[in-house]
Parts: sequence; structure tokens; C-alpha cells
Amino acid sequence: MHHNGLRTALLLGLLSALIVMVGAWVGGGTGVLFAVAVALVGNTVAYFFSDRIALSAMRARPVSEVEQPTLYRIVRELSTESRQPMPRLYMSPTVQPNAFATGRNPRNAVVCVTYGLTKLLDERELRGVIGHELSHVYNRDILISSVAGALATMITWLSYMSVFFGGSDDDEGPGFLGAVLMMLLGPVAAGMVHMAISRSREFHADESGARLTGEPLALASALRKIEMGARRLPLPENSRLASASHMMIANPFSGSGLGRMFSTHPSTAERVARLERMAGYRR
Repeated sequence: MHHNGLRTALLLGLLSALIVMVGAWVGGGTGVLFAVAVALVGNTVAYFFSDRIALSAMRARPVSEVEQPTLYRIVRELSTESRQPMPRLYMSPTVQPNAFATGRNPRNAVVCVTYGLTKLLDERELRGVIGHELSHVYNRDILISSVAGALATMITWLSYMSVFFGGSDDDEGPGFLGAVLMMLLGPVAAGMVHMAISRSREFHADESGARLTGEPLALASALRKIEMGARRLPLPENSRLASASHMMIANPFSGSGLGRMFSTHPSTAERVARLERMAGYRR
């Protein structure tokens, strides 16, 4: 857990330094200030309304204890054990097995599972998934995600601005060829850092969630089933679902071609291997 947090801090620091260097190269402080303002506005909205955006994208609705007594019991037990408030529970009618959590802090937390998840997993596996999702909330991953998103947006904006406001080859600005290069490489650099942070968060939540439930192998089993179910029933890759996909426990899309290369989720095989090592499992 400590190493994941340290890697996250280092990645955010590196991206922040890159923003300063690119801003100075493009045109001094003016471009940086403009990019910062745009990024902060956009990501402040995402931070405060990420739960509504994600729930709407998945067509989720609040679920009652009468409808899902097992789910409520699991969440209540784990919340009590963690000495945290019980989150609101939602269910998406999606048949693909998946789950996500969102919320600025434990008092504003939401845990959402799909209909397909409740039909696929047994109680031990479902408990493992809920432990993972609650860990995202307790680890303040929404805050980390928002900061990473803000920084990624800044570097992307600076890259585009270099094309329109950069100087010529004889000026102090980046010049046309340099601007085009930055337009191409800037978003890729930001995306790669954001992807690395997202993967680190998943490993972190796997570990802390397994410690919360005390059953790493149950989560490992759940991850295998979820991956197979997501492959059989991939969600359409539209913009509304893409806004929530990084929150889900598994990649909800088909993951073919470039989609697999730039996935924000680590491989299920690697996650399972780590969980098995936690349990002292030997093949």
C-alpha cells in the first residue's frame, strides 16, 4: 500500500513538472494559467458530480434491502468492520458483471453493482468485490483520480495551444514542427501517466479489499468470472460509458486493438497472481 501511494505521488509530481516545462516552452505563464483554469473547472465538476455521471451512464437506480438482502448485509458488515458510514447502494440493469464505487469521501460514497454481477458470483466472491469497491472509497481514490485528471487535462490543453499560439522556428516558441510534435505526444504522455495511476489504484484496492474481507482468493475467483463475463458481454464504447469505465472493477469494453493497449485496468492475470501471493497460494 505504501509503495502504491509513493508511486502515485511520484507520477503526479512528474506530470506537474512536465506541465511547467511545456508551459514555459509554449509561451510562458499565460498559457499555463489558461490551461489550469480550464482543467480545474472541468475536474471540479467531475469531482463533485462523478457519482451522478457514472450512475446515469449505467442507468442505475437505488436498490432496497428488501430487494437485495445479501448485498446489504455484506456492505453493512464490511462498513461496520471498517468503522465507516454505510454507502448508498445502487444497481444497474446491465447483464455484464461489473461494479464500481464513487464518492468524494465515505459519507458521500456510492457502491453500484450490475444485475449480471449478482447472478454470477457466490456470496464469498461478492463480498470480495464489495471489499475492493469500499477500499476505493476509503483510499480516497476519487480525489487522486480528480487530481490526475486535472493534470492530464492541463498537459493536453497546453499541447493543443502550442499549435495555435506557438512561435515560428525563429522565435522563442516551439515552432510549427515542435508544436505538432507536442500536440501528438502531450495527450499520450498525460494519458500514460493517468493510466499508470489508475492501474496502481486497482492493485491498491485489491490488496486493501482482500485484507478487509480476509479472503484474497475469493476476490481472485470473482475477478476471473468478471473478466470472462465482460468479454462475452462487452458494453458499447460510447462517451457516456467511457466516463465511468475507469471506475469499474474490470474493463467493460471489448479491449481489442488500441483499446487493450491503453486500458486503465491492469491484467486480470496479474491481479489474480498478486492476490494468490497474499494468500500464500502455490500452484
